[in-house]
Amino acid sequence: MGLSMLLELSIRDFAIIDDIRLELGPGFNALTGETGAGKSILIDALGAVLGDRVGSDVVRTGAKQARVEGTFDLVALRERADLAAILDDLGIPLDEDVLVLTREISATGRSQARINGEARTAGALARLGALLVDIHGQSDHLSLLRPRAQLDMLDRYAGILNARRDFADHVRELASLRRRIREIDQSSRERAQRVDLLRFQVSEIEAAALEPDEEAALVQERARLVHAEQLVRDAAAAYVLLTGEADITAVDATGINTLRTASAHLDDVAAVDAGMQSLAERLRETIFLLDDIAAEVRDYQEQIDIDPVRLSEVEDRLDLLKGLRRKYGSTIEEVIAYGRAAAEELTSLTEDAVGIETLRAREAEQLRQAGKIATELSRERQRAGRQLAEAVEAVIAELKMGSARIEVLVEQTDEPTGIPVPDINGGDRTVAFDETGVDHVEFMISPNQGEALKPLARIASGGETARLMLAIKSILSEVDATPTLVFDEVDVGLGGRSAGVVGEKLYDLASEHQVLVITHLPQIAAYADTHYQIAKAEKEGRVITRVAEIGDDQRIEELAAMVDGVPVSRAARESAREMIERASRTRRSRASVAAS
Repeated sequence: MGLSMLLELSIRDFAIIDDIRLELGPGFNALTGETGAGKSILIDALGAVLGDRVGSDVVRTGAKQARVEGTFDLVALRERADLAAILDDLGIPLDEDVLVLTREISATGRSQARINGEARTAGALARLGALLVDIHGQSDHLSLLRPRAQLDMLDRYAGILNARRDFADHVRELASLRRRIREIDQSSRERAQRVDLLRFQVSEIEAAALEPDEEAALVQERARLVHAEQLVRDAAAAYVLLTGEADITAVDATGINTLRTASAHLDDVAAVDAGMQSLAERLRETIFLLDDIAAEVRDYQEQIDIDPVRLSEVEDRLDLLKGLRRKYGSTIEEVIAYGRAAAEELTSLTEDAVGIETLRAREAEQLRQAGKIATELSRERQRAGRQLAEAVEAVIAELKMGSARIEVLVEQTDEPTGIPVPDINGGDRTVAFDETGVDHVEFMISPNQGEALKPLARIASGGETARLMLAIKSILSEVDATPTLVFDEVDVGLGGRSAGVVGEKLYDLASEHQVLVITHLPQIAAYADTHYQIAKAEKEGRVITRVAEIGDDQRIEELAAMVDGVPVSRAARESAREMIERASRTRRSRASVAAS
């Protein structure tokens, strides 16, 4: 059998169990034994390893701690996305085909959980345990009592998981769009303020028409304008001294003319003494250089403009540049760079304001598409819910549970920001949604004729609940993904005729699951693939629990004892053999039908 299952349950110093190792098989596993032998303690121990809350009272008297370990075969679960997601979230690599869950409870009340030998929390055990085991007859692991689990099973029964995944894709895209729209909306005031500021800044910088090196040139021009009169005087004096073309009080203005006279005399000397020729040439070159300098000084003097208006303009421009540098950067180059960046940001923010309308249009389209899928999901759920209710009611009748009535409730909740779906008047209504759709699904039951329908989670506990779960599970067995199902108290209040039907249903259920059943009725135990006997024993003056798999002969003795007590009579043995043979015939018939 290619099913995932609980391979082994090891229990030490838990209540009256000192040390047992229960190796379980596939299919239908029956656990039987006398009252008080510890059958329910096994279930409590299994609950502990699945994350149930336990106290120090479970520790066997005199022991330091209780320890429970469950080993699970995961071959058929490796591809399940929910298991992979939990393992990934917990950081647990799945390198092997088994998963080992361990729970240790000390006598002081402290608890330690382990997964594959690594310390974890009891909550981590519970998350994994919810995928691995359903314990029926109690409530801690009864997944069918949870509306979300009911929704998942209904969707598997209806065959709409692919459509649901498609809807979930639309919901995630819708959530992303709404998040982006919300971020833009929430910052709209800040964005508007920022746009106004950027527009002012960009306008101010652009209006300045800045040039990278202009400030240095303006500083130099301002210096000339401020000292223009002094510069004219000094340049004129230098020209006079160089050229000798005018008289300046207290200045000997011989200038270049004197040098020319000296040059003529030196030329005469060089004409007689050739050795002075070089010196005469150097003096002539100096005179030519001084002529150039004098001309440039004259030109400089003529260019100097004593212009108070221009000086004011330069001062204003420098003040403007100083103000821009104070606000936008330490240099004109940095101010220009700031202006470019501000212009780019302004463009981006302006585009965002336009883009939000595009986002809202995409949001509306996603809502429309999601609404179509959600409507179809709801329609299929309602159809499948009616079929499921009829099938479960038929099984309830087979189980002699009276005239219980089942209804699968599929409802929506109005939500202004929800998804549009058709209403009964032909219009639209907007309803709340999540990644599963727009429906709240809950299994409702009326246990007896005339009683009002109530949620499944509110019906009476005990054997009736376990049998109701059996009825539902027998219908949903092919779509129920939980590999191991445990039924405790399933036979409470049953008679012989009903017990045989329950046994058949449990056997049918075991074709798709590993089934563990604690039972007091031989008619149920006779259908088991593997039978375990739970017995009390005495060790060192204390009562302990022993569990052992029993073979054919021992099984007849056990069923006979369940029929008529001990000592076992011949009639009880014959009755036990007949029960096993009847169960075998039914099983062979079931197998033959399944094969055909």
